[in-house]
Amino acid sequence: MAGAGKLLAHKTCREREAVVSIAAATGAAPVPRFVTGKFCEHLGSNIYNGMHAQVLRNPTFADFPFGGGGQHPDGGTKFICDEAAIERQVRGAAERAGFPDADRLVESRSDGLAHFWIKEGPRDGVRVSSDAGPHGGRAQRVEAAAGTGIAQWAHLPLERCRSYEYRAVLRSPDIRTLTLSVFTQGTEKPLCSTDLKGLCRRWGTFTGTFTVPASAPPDQPCRVALTAGAKGQFVMERLLVYPADHVNGADPDVIRFLVESRLPLLRWPGGNFVSAYRWEDGVGPVDQRPTRPNFAWGGVEPNLFGTDEFVRFCRDAGCEPMICLNAGNAGPAEAARWVQYCNGPADSPMGAERARNGSPEPFNVVYWEIGNELTGRHQVGWTTPDGYADRYGEFAEAMLAVDPGIKLLACGAPYDWWPEPWNERCIKRNPGLMRCITDHILQGGKISADADPLDVYADFMALPAKFESIYPKLRAEMEAAGVADPRMAITELQLFGRLDGQESPSSRLTRRNLVHPATQAEALYDVLFYHMVARLAPFIEMVTHSATVNHGGGLRKERERVYANPCHYAQSMWADFAEAEPLPVHLTCPDVSCPAVLNCIPEGMTVPAVDALAARSPDGPLLVSLVNRGREDELPVTLEGVGGAAEVTLLSAEKPWEMNTLDDPRKIIPRTRTLAAEGGAFKLLLPPYSVAVVKIRQ
Repeated sequence: MAGAGKLLAHKTCREREAVVSIAAATGAAPVPRFVTGKFCEHLGSNIYNGMHAQVLRNPTFADFPFGGGGQHPDGGTKFICDEAAIERQVRGAAERAGFPDADRLVESRSDGLAHFWIKEGPRDGVRVSSDAGPHGGRAQRVEAAAGTGIAQWAHLPLERCRSYEYRAVLRSPDIRTLTLSVFTQGTEKPLCSTDLKGLCRRWGTFTGTFTVPASAPPDQPCRVALTAGAKGQFVMERLLVYPADHVNGADPDVIRFLVESRLPLLRWPGGNFVSAYRWEDGVGPVDQRPTRPNFAWGGVEPNLFGTDEFVRFCRDAGCEPMICLNAGNAGPAEAARWVQYCNGPADSPMGAERARNGSPEPFNVVYWEIGNELTGRHQVGWTTPDGYADRYGEFAEAMLAVDPGIKLLACGAPYDWWPEPWNERCIKRNPGLMRCITDHILQGGKISADADPLDVYADFMALPAKFESIYPKLRAEMEAAGVADPRMAITELQLFGRLDGQESPSSRLTRRNLVHPATQAEALYDVLFYHMVARLAPFIEMVTHSATVNHGGGLRKERERVYANPCHYAQSMWADFAEAEPLPVHLTCPDVSCPAVLNCIPEGMTVPAVDALAARSPDGPLLVSLVNRGREDELPVTLEGVGGAAEVTLLSAEKPWEMNTLDDPRKIIPRTRTLAAEGGAFKLLLPPYSVAVVKIRQ
């Protein structure tokens, strides 16, 4: 196999400089096309109030189960019943969302109003209770005096869009008009209002638009209220509000960032969420889809974003879809139906349903991952090594019978530390059905508050080198078992350190200086893994980094404003390397010692202060990727064996735990400048905690 020994030779030196000598020879396997892929799941605000443009929370008025009570024997989170614990979660949700008046939120929920909703008007003017919706599930009954009703605080993206679309499903036995109004905090006069007319006893869907005037300031919470025109009662099944500039229901800023990054692949919906997800709940007319509990994380799944929406999102973002399916509490027949829904012709049973739902042409989803992290009790439907080996065979046979052209990925266990022979059992039992096995690199664990924060950073920067040394063994195991042309995929990746216990005034390590996915360290960490993938190509076929929005590293969406973490910019810089041909590199530079404060780093490990990868892109330019994982002053770097005109794009920060924020969203961004050749070589200064991409046109 093409490996590090062929593409990178390293010599240690004592001088505080690095020399990168690049050979002209090619012939190595190209960098995988999907090296900078991403991952999304229905966790927190990753999809809803993240990728999705709809601004309200719990818009289907669902009973809202709160997670965090441990794990069920069959896997997944337990829902808590302790009212004091629930109140803490309600107040925490209000604080994170920037909603005023958490007391009223708690009180309204206690009175029988769905979580995130509050009574509008005098408290004694509104009475609420649960009811049933038109297709089952919970609805909200509201008994209101004239001018009162229900409301929700929300942030509208007024800096970008002033026009909004709404869709409400409701009925009323005695009220004929409701008014939808938008207020700012502390005002009694609405910014704008619109009437929903023609209500009757039967369920109806009401749609329309409203426009917030230009005089309304952005970045202030708004109260979206629905009030009765006369005394009576109404029953709400849902109220959805979208900015008019949404892209097929998606946030246009999220789409723009992903298009600009040239995202190649997006994995969905697992994560843990998928192991209890019934995909058929998420297709068909949106207003008829059921709301279900989110058994992985707590909260609810309103099924506004299902298979059709995911594929449409991928098309709008310009990437290929990848589905990680439920191999937890669903069986192979359900998986086979999903394959046929996505890929079958319009005259097949599930293809016909897809066509009825508005997509007569097949989606042609190629990559299918059979389950997510089924190794442990955090996962609904977890199993044993032999149990998964059996499941994988059943799923693979059923899915390939529907579409032999799909490419399957087996759910692997953490390769370097899992105590049971999970991968071995699956590989040996299914060599003829096996082509790719996955790993999730979520290492770091609990870290003592006594640790030096730069020691923690140094250990994380060494972790990719550790995996580079052990993954060839996995390929050998697959080959020995008879797997033809084996592959693996890293389908979750992010920094995963946690502070052990509570920090104190004497703590060296705190939540402010612990590197995590939103920090600059994640940018370097990801690029170091990209280097590893390129050097081990073609064995590792993809990386789907965690994650798109508000989960791990990528994009952040706060108060409806979207901005990027440093790692998003690093991934965008690295998009040029897709399908480029790596070139042999000889590296001379000092070493960095690993303090081994992380239990996943062996004692005495050292790595080069600089890591380098060179490749010739398909359209001609020579590309050089450099990471300075040291913690000293900037390091002089000389690129030898190349000439021509060059530009260097640098992403750097003063400290590895620095990050972009809502108040300073462009603190860490790439900066590009030209680079002049000096005596047949290029020289540059590489700051600590930085990644650079040099593009040379020869």
